[in-house]
Amino acid sequence: MNQHKKIALLVINCLQGGGAERVVLTLGQGFHELGYEVHVLRFKPLVEYDLNSNLNYHILKFKPYKLIPGSQRRDKIFARAVDKYILKEIGNPNIILSNLDRADSIMSNSEMPNIMYVIHTTLSLSHQANQTSESYKSKQKLINRYSKYPCICVSKGVQEDFINYLGDITPITTINNPIDKVAIEKMANAFVPDYKNYIVHVGSFKEAKRHDILLKAYAQTDMSLQLLILGKGKLKREIEALIIELGLEGKAILVGFHDNAFPYVKNASFEILTSNREGFPLVIAEALAIGIPVISTDCQSGPSEMLPAKNLMLTDDIHSIKERLNQAMKDPNQFKSDFDVSLLPIKVAKKYLEFMDSNKQEKNY
Repeated sequence: MNQHKKIALLVINCLQGGGAERVVLTLGQGFHELGYEVHVLRFKPLVEYDLNSNLNYHILKFKPYKLIPGSQRRDKIFARAVDKYILKEIGNPNIILSNLDRADSIMSNSEMPNIMYVIHTTLSLSHQANQTSESYKSKQKLINRYSKYPCICVSKGVQEDFINYLGDITPITTINNPIDKVAIEKMANAFVPDYKNYIVHVGSFKEAKRHDILLKAYAQTDMSLQLLILGKGKLKREIEALIIELGLEGKAILVGFHDNAFPYVKNASFEILTSNREGFPLVIAEALAIGIPVISTDCQSGPSEMLPAKNLMLTDDIHSIKERLNQAMKDPNQFKSDFDVSLLPIKVAKKYLEFMDSNKQEKNY
């Protein structure tokens, strides 16, 4: 460890899963490009991504602490162990970024300075199932947690939802997720898929992605292009059954999960996203980074911040999605959009530091 370098620490439960885990690695690269010594601390050993060799990786397992009764007590005790580990193995970080619920719960009990939360999703939709006493308790728990440190939201929609749901409880800003254009372009050239003339959808098989509506809308088009669906998840069997029910065998193809999905994106006619909930959908920005047209549902946060209105569709609306699919299959290039260079990792990392510095001037977090 180089004591002369500034230290950035990114905390997350594991490196297996969706976009937030990938964002941690990309943002870490941004801090590395700024000259920081970058560390990633996780609480489970699971990894699903190629690890950036410019970053330092740590595991402090939460599992042994699960035997401690009471979730609040358990998190407080584990947070003390986390603080002790950071000071011994990493040093005194100049910035600590907590990502996702598990890490946020732990780090809310930390005594370390320079902590900020990264809010990756619309909290009201993630936590508020209904207006019950339990949902009220959950909301109060979130207010207690997120009022402790400044919060960085990955999209304007996420920030608006945060304030509407929890109130003006902490310094807060929006900084979009980083996109490593150079790395994506390199990965996109790794191979050429066996498929030609197709639409691509990349996303895990979960309810929010609305694969069901995508398939029903696609079934109402002329299906002049195949539909490739990349991903995995608990709803896979339901999706397979729906493909058979709609008679889409040979047209809608489940390609499975790929560590590197970019060659499929690069060689697609266009990409489609049909989610009814997102934070900042990386798949849109990544497709734009390699020059691929994208059409997307206009869900609460994310797509409208990256795409023009003509590229957007109503959420949960088969007719709207069918119409846009027909237009895109006839002329994909009408839906091309420019990549925003402000999303490059080093530029995003600078924004994080600027926000932290501005808050330090008002209060010592």
